[in-house]
Order: sequence, then structure tokens, then C-alpha cells
Amino acid sequence: MNTSPPTQARPAHPSFREAFLYWLTLGFISFGGPAGQIAIMHQELVEKRRWISEHRFLHALNYCMLLPGPEAQQLAIYIGWLLHRTWGGIVAGVLFVLPSLFILAALTYVYLAFGNLTFVQGVFNGIKPAVVAIVVFAAWRIGSRALKNNVLWALAAASFVAIFVFGVPFPYIVLVAGILGYIGGRVMPDKFRVGGGHGASDKDYGPALIDDDTPPMAHTRFRWSYLVTLLIAALALWVGAMAMLEDPVLRDMGEFFTKAALLTFGGAYAVLPYVYQGGVETYGWLTGTQMIDGLALGETTPGPLIMVVSFVGFVGAWTKEIFGPDALALAGMAGATVATFFTFLPSFVFILAGAPLVESTHGDLKFTAPLTGITAAVVGVVLNLALFFGWHVILPRATEAAPFAGGFEWFYALISLAAFIALWKYKQDIMKVIAVCAAIGLVFTYLR
Repeated sequence: MNTSPPTQARPAHPSFREAFLYWLTLGFISFGGPAGQIAIMHQELVEKRRWISEHRFLHALNYCMLLPGPEAQQLAIYIGWLLHRTWGGIVAGVLFVLPSLFILAALTYVYLAFGNLTFVQGVFNGIKPAVVAIVVFAAWRIGSRALKNNVLWALAAASFVAIFVFGVPFPYIVLVAGILGYIGGRVMPDKFRVGGGHGASDKDYGPALIDDDTPPMAHTRFRWSYLVTLLIAALALWVGAMAMLEDPVLRDMGEFFTKAALLTFGGAYAVLPYVYQGGVETYGWLTGTQMIDGLALGETTPGPLIMVVSFVGFVGAWTKEIFGPDALALAGMAGATVATFFTFLPSFVFILAGAPLVESTHGDLKFTAPLTGITAAVVGVVLNLALFFGWHVILPRATEAAPFAGGFEWFYALISLAAFIALWKYKQDIMKVIAVCAAIGLVFTYLR
């Protein structure tokens, strides 16, 4: 008797409508940061629907992790492009962030319009210490993966000193770290061979639509005409969008968030110091405390964490009253839309232009030595961000002239410590930690 399991059939190619509905659903449930979002896609696309094999999924992910920008969204663009050509990639990428834009804009409006209410203040009083713990945990998590030797530890320490002591702008830190990584890769390659990426897996979930042995589809082959057309269209789109921005605040946002989009090596936490430097110190769109609140909202909504830029854009346009004092909500929505558009436009270009080249070989991609150097430097930058947030939360009345002035908030310090222990030692979900801290902050505010 034959007791072997029946052979699974290769799944049928999904229609554009079926894929559209999946990407739309993903946009509403993509919580948990890049790791959670990638896990959600893997479970659904590799294990359940089998639209793409494990090796092809990881191959695409390795490429996305080499790029600046949110790797989970870029992975969605990549797979959408594989399934349904250029428009498939565009739809997948847009729907990945569109629900988050509207949800975060609505929450930002509530925050600005009703932020003086005791209830709202109490919730944020609990969330802010949790954010400090989350950023510290992010620094530890990145560091545990990236800092595998003394050379990379030294690079991380140098980046921390550069930004914390000397206030060196984030782009210069990225540039220098990349140069040092390149030199280090030549001089001491063993020290810079520990970069990221995801290795191959031996798991098999049955035959996939896009399988390991699936021959290249016609639209995945590299063509110079396609590349040139794509780059011209992207440049025209950027120039046209900038030309439509008549308000100087929105123009500044368009230019600033385009630069930010090209600097997001290492994830959203790495670029937040740059967004802070520009949004708070250079342009005055929001305050340091509001930046912490924005990160808290970003952690509790679906979509990439870098969607915090839409909060910055909303608050900045609202604060500057770009459409006058009677149209603050409209101004905020315009600012959020501009920030989101210019932040994510490069991600589409990187994937749609580079994916045909990546598809020409299915060998594993790994971080280069310069990117290894940048990743190490990011650890120091994120640690600086954690100290900055902690300073605002635990010493809320302190200033740069008097950094230790005012009372020390022991209760909020204890919340941060407890939240970090929950994340680090007990592996608790970020959403649960935020919810518990929000409840504690609310009770404490009413009892205080």
C-alpha cells in the first residue's frame, strides 16, 4: 500500500484582483515592525498560498536589505512585480503604506486637537517611557547582530561620540562609516564579513507558483529600454510633484524627505536622528517631545515605522498653518501626504529598476563591507536617539543650557526599565508592552 502523502499541485496564478485584495489586507495588519511584517508575508505567500518559494522569497529579501528604505515594503513591491509586472509592484507598495497614512493622520489630528485632555495626556505619559525602552531594545537588537568584533564595536562607539558629543549630522556619519567599511573590507576583510542578510533555508512548503526552478518570466529580464523609461518617469514624477508644491514649507518637506529616503540604511531607527535634526532643529516643524509622541503613534499603527515621517509632515504643516488658521486639518493632511510620497518614491525606483538585475541570478546576496560599516555606525546613532528620548521623558523640564534641571521622574524611569525587561528578557510583543504602559500612565496621571 502506498502511504506517501499526495503530491501537492502547483497553485494557479492569482488574478490582479486577488493580489490587490491581499496587498490591501496586508496594509491593515502589518504590525510588528519589519520583522513582523516580513513574517506575515512569509506565512501567507510562502507557506499558505505558495505564490513564491522559500529560496526565491529570501533571495528577494536579501536584495531589499541591501537598500536604503523599508525592506518589508520593498519586498512587497518586489513580489508584486514578480506576479503582475510593474503595476503589480506599484499597487503592492502603495497599499502597504496607504492604510497607515490615513490611520496615522487621523490619530495625529486627535493628538493635536485634543492633546490637552487629561485622558490623552495620561495615555501618552505611559507610552513615552515605553518608547524609550523600545529604542534601547532596538539598539541592543541591531548591535547583537552587527557588532561581531572589536573593530565594529569601535566604529559604533565612534559614531555615538560623533553625534552625541560633536553633533555631527547623520548623513556625514553614514558617509564616513561607508568609506571606513570599504577600506576595512580591503585591509581586514575578516572583520567586515559579518554583514546582514538572510541565509538560505531548507524548508519546503510544496511546489510554488514562482519556484526555485521556475524559468525567468519575460518581464523579469533586464532591458535597457525599460530601465531608461523607468528612471525618466520617476524623475518626471519627482519634478512634477515638486513643481506642484507652491507653499515653501511643503517644498522644504519634499526636498528633506527625499534626502531622508536615501539615508535609511539600518531601518527607521537609524534615520530618526536625521529626521529629528531636520524636523526639530533646522525647520522647527515640531518639538522634541512631539517627536517622541510621533514615534509612539508610529509603533501602534500598521505599516513601516518610517511612517513616522507622515506624523512629522502633519504636525509641521499644522504648526506652520500653511493654509491659514481655519484649515489646520487640511494643512496637516497635505503635509503628511507630501512627507509620505517623497519618502517612499525612491523605494519603488530601487526595486523596479534593480529587480531585473537581481533576477538574473539566484545566488545569495550579502551586505558589502561598506554596508557592514554603516550598520555598525547605526548602533551608535540609535543609542544616541535612546538617550535623547530618555532625557526628554525622565527630565522633562531640562533644557540644553541646564540639562539636569527640574525634577527627576522616577516613576517614568521605572516604567522604561520594566518595559525594556519585558521586551529583552521575556520577549513580550511591542504592542502589548505599549498597551500596558499606556494603562499605567493613564492611572498614574489621574491619581497624581
